[in-house]
Amino acid sequence: MGAEPLIATRGLSKRFGGVQAVSEADLSLGAGQLRCIIGPNGAGKSTLFKLLLGSLRPDIGTIHFDGRDVTRLEAHRRAHLGIGVKFQNFAVYAELTVRHNLFLPLSHQHRGRAVEREIDDLLARLNLAGTAEKIAGSLAHGQKQWLAIGMALAMKPKLLLLDEPTAGMGPEETEATVRLIRTVNAEGVAAIVVEHDMAFVRQLGAPVTVLHYGRVFAEGTLAEIERHEEVRRIYLGATKLERPPRFKNRQT
Repeated sequence: MGAEPLIATRGLSKRFGGVQAVSEADLSLGAGQLRCIIGPNGAGKSTLFKLLLGSLRPDIGTIHFDGRDVTRLEAHRRAHLGIGVKFQNFAVYAELTVRHNLFLPLSHQHRGRAVEREIDDLLARLNLAGTAEKIAGSLAHGQKQWLAIGMALAMKPKLLLLDEPTAGMGPEETEATVRLIRTVNAEGVAAIVVEHDMAFVRQLGAPVTVLHYGRVFAEGTLAEIERHEEVRRIYLGATKLERPPRFKNRQT
């Protein structure tokens, strides 16, 4: 018998009025694994993300994390269990320094010089060395994204949820973000990444889950997904602006 998944959903469903945003979604991820979630507009990616995080509760279905049923658990309690998150719109304290942004989550776990060591380590890993005393609001867009990821990592998560971590980034920043996520994953942190940028998904090289009308429609490597005729049909038929995943998607 295989190891128990770190996180697993069964029959997860969420409706908003007449819209079935997520429908009987079964998803599982083992400890230390990496997964990308893609899908056309309205596929249910954001809703599934919020259900995993705990900011939304499902109508039916279950979510188990690290051997525990967390279906009805609030987001802050899931965070204490080891679920970290970086939202699409990065949540940094713009008026505080970079160092202070990292100090806030780290201060819950460390004291004195240990906090400073952790901050310096994170700054180096985040490509933010030399920015410690800068006001966070003055950082470039990509740097703010990295800082937001660092604030999530400061909580020492077992699972990191990343919502479009390369949104608004150029090619070099995207490559640096790929390296960062791979490094974190190699250290044993599992990650689920919701992303539209197929260049990023290709570079990351993680297994892919395709959502369609809130259902898990296909799973596999990106190469397998690109050859999947039904997936290609979904992307071609979604809107005139969407393309099959062998091409770079329009960000939404």
